[in-house]
Amino acid sequence: MNYRTRVIDTELAALVAGVPAVVIVGAKAVGKTESARLVAGSMIDLTDDDQLQVLRADRGAGLKNAAAPVLIDEWQLDAPTWEVMRRSVDADPSPGRFILTGSANPQTVRVHSGAGRVVRIRMRPLSLAERGISQPTVSFAELWEGKATIAGVSPLSLADYAQEIVGSGFPAIRFGSEALRGRLLSSYVESVVEHELPALGTTLRKPASLRAWLRAFSAAVGTTASYTAIADAVPEGERASRVTISGYRDALEQLWLLDQIPAYPLGHNRLSELGKIPKHHLVDPALAASCLGITVASLLDNSANKYARQLREGPMLGHLFESLAALCVRVYAQASGLDVSHIRTKHGEHEVDLVAHAPDGRLIAFEVKLGAVASDNDVRHLVWLKKQLGSDVVDTVVLTTGEHAYRRSDGIAVVPLALLGS
Repeated sequence: MNYRTRVIDTELAALVAGVPAVVIVGAKAVGKTESARLVAGSMIDLTDDDQLQVLRADRGAGLKNAAAPVLIDEWQLDAPTWEVMRRSVDADPSPGRFILTGSANPQTVRVHSGAGRVVRIRMRPLSLAERGISQPTVSFAELWEGKATIAGVSPLSLADYAQEIVGSGFPAIRFGSEALRGRLLSSYVESVVEHELPALGTTLRKPASLRAWLRAFSAAVGTTASYTAIADAVPEGERASRVTISGYRDALEQLWLLDQIPAYPLGHNRLSELGKIPKHHLVDPALAASCLGITVASLLDNSANKYARQLREGPMLGHLFESLAALCVRVYAQASGLDVSHIRTKHGEHEVDLVAHAPDGRLIAFEVKLGAVASDNDVRHLVWLKKQLGSDVVDTVVLTTGEHAYRRSDGIAVVPLALLGS
């Protein structure tokens, strides 16, 4: 598989040129190693038992003698390596010494933070722009700078978006055999249950209960359903205790598989009475589709609504399309140094699907709509937010499945998701 340029590549290259050590975190198979190799001088692969044993024999010499930047792949497989790396960069804080990748964030491993020496960045699955299915015409960075041109024609149909949802953003799955994608995704989930979680020290007395909870969580994607409601959606014979479910969530977060969007933080902004529940998402909407047994056909004919209907309103396609949009916005927002949250007033009168925001309170607000155009009703929450925050709202955007990108007469941008890029 030929390497495809990732949005994170520019950020990674700049960090390697400016700080002693960079840690790339993210779920297994998102492409961390491939991107790191582009800027690494040498590589130590800790998934290779021979290389792992050689490093353990003399970690100091192993890291010192390798060409910089030294890529240490899956560093958590030998936790003491972190301390050796940290002491090394404390002694010599020259830029570009180390790149570490990790597919797990083990809570049992005690490591010094490396503050001031080590910078951590998150890698997610491929956004639509990175998949190369169309040429983006609207730049997220230019939206943030107030310089965006809102124009372009998208070649994607609703069926194409359904295909992108189930087709996955994991590179090896996305660009592998189309006939095998479904089996590869289900195997990914099984690997998590049977291998990755036990490797973290998570004991699964009833693996079936975790699979059932994952199905219920997948049905809640794009919603703020309570954890109690999600647990209650599991068939009675497969339910686990609240303590057990809490352990599931913690372990899946350690593996970077849950990628929930937090509620917008209260602070110096002029908003009050906001809800605090995160919006539920998995790292790749294709995983949610796989857990639910969803196909392109079932998405388009709405038969996927049969499972856990009580957790959401509307067709599953709309929620999974929002999850795909969230993935894309998060990839592009990170490149601009922004965090992503959602806004929901305490009693649900107003909701904004995605808010990319800076520490000073400025933000871009996004609504995600399955339709092709944006009606006045579709933009009412964006209008409300603009009235509340005024000039802090840099831009307002409706992401659609439509054909054309344009600005409405009220200034709100309407952008087909396939036309949004970094």
